[in-house]
Amino acid sequence: MLTLNATEDDEDRDIALISFYKTDRAKSQWAAPFHCCIIGDAAVGVGVTRHILSSAISKLKHGFKLNLGNAALTTLLEGQTGHLVPVLSTSLLESDLLVMAGRMIGHSVIHGGPTLSGLSPAVVDALIYSTKEMAASKLCMEDCSDVEHRETISLVMKERWTEEESSQIRELCLNWYCPVLTNETNRLLLFQQLLSHAVLGRAHAQIKQIRKGLKDTGVWPLLATRQDVVPLFFPREAEVQLTPEVILQCIRWPHAKEANSDDSDDDVPTGTVSAITGYFRTFIENATSGILSKLVKFWTGWEVPPSTLNIEIVKSRGRNHLLTASTCYERLRIPDHYCSYSGLKSDLMVCVESVDSGFGLV
Repeated sequence: MLTLNATEDDEDRDIALISFYKTDRAKSQWAAPFHCCIIGDAAVGVGVTRHILSSAISKLKHGFKLNLGNAALTTLLEGQTGHLVPVLSTSLLESDLLVMAGRMIGHSVIHGGPTLSGLSPAVVDALIYSTKEMAASKLCMEDCSDVEHRETISLVMKERWTEEESSQIRELCLNWYCPVLTNETNRLLLFQQLLSHAVLGRAHAQIKQIRKGLKDTGVWPLLATRQDVVPLFFPREAEVQLTPEVILQCIRWPHAKEANSDDSDDDVPTGTVSAITGYFRTFIENATSGILSKLVKFWTGWEVPPSTLNIEIVKSRGRNHLLTASTCYERLRIPDHYCSYSGLKSDLMVCVESVDSGFGLV
């Protein structure tokens, strides 16, 4: 059981989440039924658990609202989209926050939740196979999150260097115990050595901690023996981007006779049901992957689309009646007062943007 308090500020809730995942548990406990509760929020059930697991993975990618090292946001991963690497921070290592990250990843996967997408393929290989040579073969310049180091390493492949550029390369080689660059040096080999050390060598301890966290949750034997499941644990960013087609094929569209409100026996007219579902379909067909992800999260509690997404058209309680979701049942309720696509789109955007600020009905 994980309990958060909706009345506390973001930092206190993040501390509670971190404390839960930093606690040592037996492997069987991580696989046990998982239930979450948010004090001060009326929401209950599996939807709350989905929301918290989704939030945990999101915070791994984008940062915790926690002040460690004179920063308002503590990030565990950094770099470009699709090339995320562990942050090189001694304080994070000493706090075992990368172990916590591994536990979050394993725990989320065990319970069918979101996976950690966008990690550098080279880091994934180093994490799973523990072989620096194999991982280095997948390295690219985008994996180096330090722009200054990236620029210096790229200079190695130039035909000629200025005195200042030569000094930059020499200093970096000396700092990292690599051969000093001369005219006789194998440039390609030196380039690969510097890039490998920049991404994998300096992050060796961080990668080791993430591996330990995964082992703590009991998923490691599966990862170590089944190479085909590794992309499911750590998918590429493009592979988890939702498309309109994926969402539309999951939707169970309402019929007029099914579209009753909870507190009224009046049927919504067939024409109204058809018009509103048409507006909603248009919204999905024109939405970006990021908006679709937030829509599914608002709808179900996390951004993992289920096999069936239910829609219900209900009697409106007034013009301020917004869309609501029963996340436990994957059910989206749309009031019947929408007479135009623009009106539905405006309210939908209000709803989907609310997923980043809290859980519960808008």
